[in-house]
This record gives sequence, structure tokens and C-alpha cells, in this order.
Amino acid sequence: MRINNVEIKWLNHHAAILLSDAVKVYIDPWELREARHDADIVLITHAHYDHNSPEDVEKAQNEKTLIIGPPDCIAAMKGMKKAIKPRDTITEKGVKIEAVPAYNVNKPFHPKGNNWVGYIVEIDGVRVYHAGDTDRIEEMKNIKCDVALLPAGGTYTMNGKEAGEAANDILPKIAVPIHWGRVGSKKEVEDMKKVTKVKVQVLDYP
Repeated sequence: MRINNVEIKWLNHHAAILLSDAVKVYIDPWELREARHDADIVLITHAHYDHNSPEDVEKAQNEKTLIIGPPDCIAAMKGMKKAIKPRDTITEKGVKIEAVPAYNVNKPFHPKGNNWVGYIVEIDGVRVYHAGDTDRIEEMKNIKCDVALLPAGGTYTMNGKEAGEAANDILPKIAVPIHWGRVGSKKEVEDMKKVTKVKVQVLDYP
């Protein structure tokens, strides 16, 4: 999927995303098929193994890669690192990165007190929101973005219906369901489409 000059790739049936233009930004790399060593920036949303994988970060990074994430995520990482918490905004390598809250409201897996995050990444004028592992939360009503990558698998995150409602709160140009396929089926995607008035685009798994 390409928005202006920004290419958005879904790297697995989970939450791993690659944003590419002149720079490459990986978000939650996990189960990368091969070593790439081409990342300019790696963003980690939270500490669970399927989002925070030092082995996969090493496949993506090189000596110039900057790793950004909550303190408990980046502690074990090697290389250049910068800690971030909800509501922090930083600009690195020409990319504006806003950390936003991500947490559960009716399940125990992602407590608000952990200060785990989603990200709004502004790259080449395009604002991409990666929600992280989260439920539909009040803070989403303040998100301004062109593309919203929303977990839709249920169990640990929003389900499809809730992701559709979140898309209605955010009103991006395009909503993309992620974090389904391993957890949650294609039915969640169809439920999302039924609920939202936003265009839903399903990314292919390469």
C-alpha cells in the first residue's frame, strides 16, 4: 500500500509494519523472514515477545539504526536507543514520532499503568497511526492521521467491531486492520467493515 511516497507493508499476520520512503521505519518487527539491516528507526510499542523481539530488531538494524520504545522494551536492546512514554514527541532523521497511550479497558493484558504506547509517525507529510495493542480508548478521539493501523483480532486487543468504532472516532482517510489472522479470523475484518464509515484496506501479507 502506498500513500504519496510512503509505502506501508504488513510484515506478518500480527503487528509488524514497515514504513518506507527515503527512510525506513520498522514497528514491532517480529518473525522477519531474513536479515535486512536496513532500518533507520525501529519503534517498539510494548514488552510482549511478539512485539518486542531483540532477535528481529537485530535482523533489521545496522550501526546507524535508532531504537525507540518504552524503557522496559529497549533495556535489553543493543545499539543506539531512546526511551519514550505516552504523549512524548520527538523528531529523528526527519521523521516526527508521537507516542500515544495504548492500553486495555476490559482485559488485563496491557495495563494503562505500564505506559506502553502506540505511535503516530509523520513521514514525508503522511501521518500513520500504529495503535499498538489496545482497546478502543478515549484518547483515540484526539488522533489526527491519514492512515490508522488498528488491531482487530480480539482477545488481547479490540475485536473487529470495536476497531470499526475506533476508526469512526479517528476518521482517517484509510483504516487498516492488523493483529488478526493469528488471533482472530477474517470475520473480524468483515465486522470492522460493517461498522465503520471509513474506507478499510486489508494489506496483503508478503
